[in-house]
Amino acid sequence: MTLYTSTIVTPRRRSRVWAKLGESTAYALGLPILLLVIWGIWASVSPAPFFPSPLVILQAFVDTWVGPAFFTDVLPSLGRLAIGIVLAVVLGIVAGTIIGLVRWLRELLEPIFEFFRAVPPPVLIPIVAVLLGANDTMKVVVIVAGAIWPVLLNTIEGVRATDAVMTETARSFALTPGERLRYLVLPAASPRIMTGVRQCLSIALILMVISEMFFSSSGLGYKIVYFQRNYLIAEMWSGIVLLGLIGILLAVIFGSVERRVLRWYHGIKEVERA
Repeated sequence: MTLYTSTIVTPRRRSRVWAKLGESTAYALGLPILLLVIWGIWASVSPAPFFPSPLVILQAFVDTWVGPAFFTDVLPSLGRLAIGIVLAVVLGIVAGTIIGLVRWLRELLEPIFEFFRAVPPPVLIPIVAVLLGANDTMKVVVIVAGAIWPVLLNTIEGVRATDAVMTETARSFALTPGERLRYLVLPAASPRIMTGVRQCLSIALILMVISEMFFSSSGLGYKIVYFQRNYLIAEMWSGIVLLGLIGILLAVIFGSVERRVLRWYHGIKEVERA
């Protein structure tokens, strides 16, 4: 008797990675491309001196920023922005963790925080300029003074909201304060902290531009105001486009960092939705 064996081959499903990537790209670029097409048609049919066509702005972008201006204006602005964001995030997390853990300190500082949070950071520019002078330090201080609040307040609330049962469990297992901070408090507060960091990025970008509009002779903010005052409209729009691209770059970097830091959190949410 002969035994024949056969193998049933099931066709493998095609990977949908590329399909999902194409779909995401279409969703991300579809509306901006449509708006650019509408803008280009409108600028051709009804030309306006203050709203040049996208092609004119693109040419001005290349002529203005691809060259010496990238090193004299763009890179210094990005450097000040990066330093301001790092200082705001680090100081906000450290101070917020300490204040969130110490109840009496939190209650003592809460009225002061509410007062300074209500003060618009651009109002502080003349005061900081008088105290520190019109230099790069002043611009960084302005960025930190405005961008620190979302990180600080979200860290305080995140640390404060740490689950009491988990805290007592950590104490019953004789974890040291450093271990509780590392393995319980900061991970539990990390979703709120990342929310504050997201808000910090947009505020820092705005304050970078505003700080360069005053007491400055270089930088993106200065160049945009210079173009506006000299009626270089296409160049002014090119600076605005560059700021938008910087904002997109910050969002991409933040998204990558957030996925790594909150991998466990997104995993729990996926399980809850399943």
